[in-house]
Amino acid sequence: VKEPPTFAAGFKGVTVALDHAIKEMGTVKAMQALIKLNQKNGFDCPGCAWPDPDDKRSLFAEYCENGAKAVAEEGTKKKTGPDFFAKYSIDELGNWSDFELGKSGRLIQPLVKYENDNHYTPISWDDAFKLIGDQLNALPSPDDAIFYTSGRTSNEAAFLYQLFVRMFGTNNLPDCSNMCHESSGVGLSETLGIGKGSVKLEDFYQTELIFVFGQNPGTNHPRMLSALQKAKANGAKIITVNPLLETGLLAFKHPQKVKDLLGGGTPLTDLYLQVKINGDIALIKAIAKLVLEAEKKNKGAVLDLDFIENQTSGFDAFVSELDNYLLEDLSEECGISMEQIKEAAQMVIERKKIIACWAMGLTQHENGVNNIREVVNLLLLKGSVGKPGAGTCPVRGHSNVQGDRTMGIWEKPKTAFLDKLEEVCGFEPPRHHGHNTVDAIKAMYEQKGKVFFAMGGNFISATPDTEYTAKALQNCAMTVHVSTKLNRSHLIHGQTALILPCLGRTDTDNQKGGKQFVSVENSMGVVHSSRGTRKPPSDKLLSEPAIVAELAKATLRKYDKIDWDHLVENYDNIRILIEKTIPAFKDYNKRVRQTGGFYLPNCAREGNFQTVTNKANFTVNPVNRHHLKENQYMMMTIRSHDQFNTTIYALNDRYRGIFNERRVVLMHQKDIERTNLKPGDTVDLFNYYGGTERVARTFVVVEYNIPEGCVATYFPEANPLVPIDKVAKRSHTPASKSVIVEIRQSKL
Repeated sequence: VKEPPTFAAGFKGVTVALDHAIKEMGTVKAMQALIKLNQKNGFDCPGCAWPDPDDKRSLFAEYCENGAKAVAEEGTKKKTGPDFFAKYSIDELGNWSDFELGKSGRLIQPLVKYENDNHYTPISWDDAFKLIGDQLNALPSPDDAIFYTSGRTSNEAAFLYQLFVRMFGTNNLPDCSNMCHESSGVGLSETLGIGKGSVKLEDFYQTELIFVFGQNPGTNHPRMLSALQKAKANGAKIITVNPLLETGLLAFKHPQKVKDLLGGGTPLTDLYLQVKINGDIALIKAIAKLVLEAEKKNKGAVLDLDFIENQTSGFDAFVSELDNYLLEDLSEECGISMEQIKEAAQMVIERKKIIACWAMGLTQHENGVNNIREVVNLLLLKGSVGKPGAGTCPVRGHSNVQGDRTMGIWEKPKTAFLDKLEEVCGFEPPRHHGHNTVDAIKAMYEQKGKVFFAMGGNFISATPDTEYTAKALQNCAMTVHVSTKLNRSHLIHGQTALILPCLGRTDTDNQKGGKQFVSVENSMGVVHSSRGTRKPPSDKLLSEPAIVAELAKATLRKYDKIDWDHLVENYDNIRILIEKTIPAFKDYNKRVRQTGGFYLPNCAREGNFQTVTNKANFTVNPVNRHHLKENQYMMMTIRSHDQFNTTIYALNDRYRGIFNERRVVLMHQKDIERTNLKPGDTVDLFNYYGGTERVARTFVVVEYNIPEGCVATYFPEANPLVPIDKVAKRSHTPASKSVIVEIRQSKL
């Protein structure tokens, strides 16, 4: 453990990124790949969904440290072939760490584990598809199958996937949105009429105030730091709301600016509010009360009264409920002093153009939807939606998770979408809702979900209640994973298990019609192309669209209205089908070929709020109070800096000063002393939600700058403590950021 650095990026970030890429890919191939990353004629980063600039992009490096690491992981020279799986049994691999599994190399051919076997063995593509198709067609009901989707999947693959699944007869299409920004989608849909953010990247350069709630962009979306730096240069202020003091929000050294590298960089946060875990609503209410008080003293000078009167609903009920709270009580509940709350309120009072950004720190709570709605309340007071320099910015964590939902990857499809799918594709899609991620796990646990098919991702490591989820997967007759590299989910399997290796985002994709490109949608609703440039590591890999097409041909024996081979030989044919089905994609093939792509319509951005009231809605969201007993702590799971989602790049967390270990629990000094512990002690963590004991053993105590009564741990290591039944109301997102734990010293 070392002192965390005082700034993010800089020369260190450059050297770490290049070192990682060169070690995995070699110098020449690393440079060839990185120079195409996020360029208008290149490929989209397989990491986060932060948007690329619409205008000029850096020719030297339009990527961040973790983007370079993501490319290196996918472009590694190492391969995991038949000899590897002949040497290592599934049981042996189960003892490897997630880091070791990920470093084994790219998968290069289809693999199968038959019932009672302990090794994966090679299988031909034809035999693999026949095996899966036969298993699916033998199910008593299509609803006995579950089709999961990772956010990495392209628009073309996602559309084909949902088409196949619905032709098969089910809406069981859980995806990674269910576990991250589902609360954002629900909250924003209820208040603003669209489940996406409303801002463009250029709004950051025009805004006056930026809130960053529950987000660590220095690790999870590093290119956002350059947008914050530019906003600061244009006069914006930044308020950060986060229990942890994160280096990436303190200062930023732009790695391509000599002045930054030689100097101290750009200070980012003007006011850092280290809120108690899940104390955000109490904080926002306190700020709103002070804003309303200022309006009473200077009527018409603080609120946007014209906007509130003509374009919103529910304002009076919002104000009336707010009157029930005392400022002092709200201050105590959120853990922020009145002095800091007043400072934050004054910054809001003095400004008209406000952007609110957030990530999992707001969404992964039982009251996750209400957290989002309360953020919207604050923006509506200032009329800060639907105008330049203002609006909502939920920052997505995977490169096309937003696009997948646009393409129809959803367990609760809208009637209009299904009607159009029926009209265009000539079949009657199922109308009943399917399973979300948590419901899918429960179905498998109860042996009602018999086949699990995952289009990408690392399901077991991404989901809550690890032992429960593991048992659920093991109850399946068959599990199938479309993957680029080995991960934990391949080792927690059904009676029969298959691994189908696919092309990565960086690989060239040659089909019958020539070299293909795919398209993706970023966090701000821009749809653009992505063209892989690297030679694939094996000639036995298939693209995700090709895998879906072959699976459909092997399974849908009663349908002949879709020519799957025709769709895959040229992805323009898939995009034509998308254009016919989804209205926003008119002239898809033409517009996606435009430099930089095109924006999708956004009603909130346009000030046209398509809610039940046809206005933007103020809402009433009670403060969520937590009552912790002695030796209980509120735990949140977080990523390390050397990690993207469940992919572990290395065992370090440089920006938090933690090295060579992931099983750590970050605690306040007084909590360590109160528990008769000391830094470096080994402890076990327990959760007893619902009367079930859940335990995660051998975590090292690390003293950290975090509010008293709060602790932080990395996922997936702490996922066994996240209860399967503790989810956000209405969105069903696992409450991974508010887990009550007890801490006891490990017995040696």
